[in-house]
Amino acid sequence: MEKLSNSKTQSWLGWFLRGALILGFVIVIGRLIELQIIKGDYYRDLAEGNRIRRVPISAPRGTILARGGELLVGNKEIKNRVIFDPGSGYKKTANIRDATEEEIITEWERDYKLGAAAAHISGYVGEVNEEELETINPQCPEKGPRKIGQLVGRSGLEQQYECILSGVDGEELVEVDSSGKKIRVLGKKDPIPGENIQTTINYFLQEKVADIIVKNEDMPLERQGAVIITDPRGEVLALYSSPSYDPNIFVGGDDQNKIGEVLNDKNLPLFNRVIGGSFAPGSVYKPVVAIAALEEEEIDEEYIYEDKGQITMKTLYGEYSYANWYFTQYGRTEGEIGLVRAIARSTDTFFYTIGELVGIEKLVDWSHKLGLGEKTGIDLPGEISGLVPTPEWKEEVKGERWFLGNTYHVSIGQGDLSLTPIGINTSISTIASNGFLCEPKIVGDEKCKDLDIDTSNLELVKEGMVGVCSEDGTGFTFFDFSPQVACKTGTAETNIEDETHAWFTVFAPSDFPEIVATVLVEKGGEGSQVAGPIAREIFDYWFNDRNE
Repeated sequence: MEKLSNSKTQSWLGWFLRGALILGFVIVIGRLIELQIIKGDYYRDLAEGNRIRRVPISAPRGTILARGGELLVGNKEIKNRVIFDPGSGYKKTANIRDATEEEIITEWERDYKLGAAAAHISGYVGEVNEEELETINPQCPEKGPRKIGQLVGRSGLEQQYECILSGVDGEELVEVDSSGKKIRVLGKKDPIPGENIQTTINYFLQEKVADIIVKNEDMPLERQGAVIITDPRGEVLALYSSPSYDPNIFVGGDDQNKIGEVLNDKNLPLFNRVIGGSFAPGSVYKPVVAIAALEEEEIDEEYIYEDKGQITMKTLYGEYSYANWYFTQYGRTEGEIGLVRAIARSTDTFFYTIGELVGIEKLVDWSHKLGLGEKTGIDLPGEISGLVPTPEWKEEVKGERWFLGNTYHVSIGQGDLSLTPIGINTSISTIASNGFLCEPKIVGDEKCKDLDIDTSNLELVKEGMVGVCSEDGTGFTFFDFSPQVACKTGTAETNIEDETHAWFTVFAPSDFPEIVATVLVEKGGEGSQVAGPIAREIFDYWFNDRNE
């Protein structure tokens, strides 16, 4: 019995061991099949990944040139050392001491030649963020997905013409051993540089404008303001927003302290006030009102108005007086005046009256025709339209009716009227160019539209603007200037008592204009005293000093 029992036990144990051995073989064979056949390609790729490093080589961006071919934005060649290791794959370092020639790669970084003097034109570049990573720019899908560490335009022309300026990064395939040591270069794809663009910017005028603003005692660095200069057909010769910043601090991103200062500055140096700021224009808007009154045939060159210092209205809500600045400041009146004299002297009561004759609807229509309350179309990102208020807008936004007093306020560039410096300059350029509304452009061809304004009406307004900068006009800073200029001063009230925006817009020569300029100093005081001298320095340079 014991022998039989032992025999059965041994027989069962033997079969169990044989079964376990067979199962083990099956598992091993199955695992080998999985590793070699089913997942062979996957593991081969992993091995290749550990053995091969892909090192991107940044492509140089296209250069940005001034109208004369001068370099506004270029590239500096930099040398980086590529160090491989088994952990992180590779890293780049600017420390190339003791590096072998094979360890060094040549790359490029941005160089902003005028620095802060042209920052709001050039913009700057920065690395792609988390949201942009691996996305494709729909405007240029051929450039492929954005990669980590890639630079893209963040403002200005860098952003506007990203698809033209950006290149296609190259790549180097490097074989390394198990310790991460470089064995050999398997292949190299050279980067494709971006394309260059040429602008309408006058390099030396841009530099001069920035110098004037920075050194002007009435407009210190912390003062906010804007300058825009074009030719009558819309080509931008100079554009400056104050305060500014140096885009070179963003190159490489190494100086985080300076970057932090710019980003946290309460004066917003990154903000382009020329195209993104909207302000009460004051009297620089009056030429628009004059054009509207003439074209609507509410007045003509024979129209005479008697200024009594103020206009008083009695209404159900009380008595309201609307005074002329000359009466408010000096207690004096202009007497009988026509349009030319009214523009030259900036007579508020005259413009209250013709604004009432035209009516708010036609004032709004002519404002839009002359490029106000709409985007001008300048080829820079961040432009806003400004606001030309209407009765419907006031009812919808403020829940209030429109009154004649609102029309009076708009007629002298006050109230809810709020415009951009680029908008004002465009409207004045339309007068300078004999009725052609032209889109301001920094790159590309001009785009103009004939507004079919009566030439005699334009000449009448020009005559008034010549009077502004002639003796007894309000633009005293240009009384002795040659060639003859046409200009308009503006002192616009703000919501802070005794603080006014200082405006000055001017073109010259008055008969065949070369340039049109608009200067704004936020809360700077009177236009003739603060913005006027800045415009005078600019015109002194353009007409007298630039060829020396």
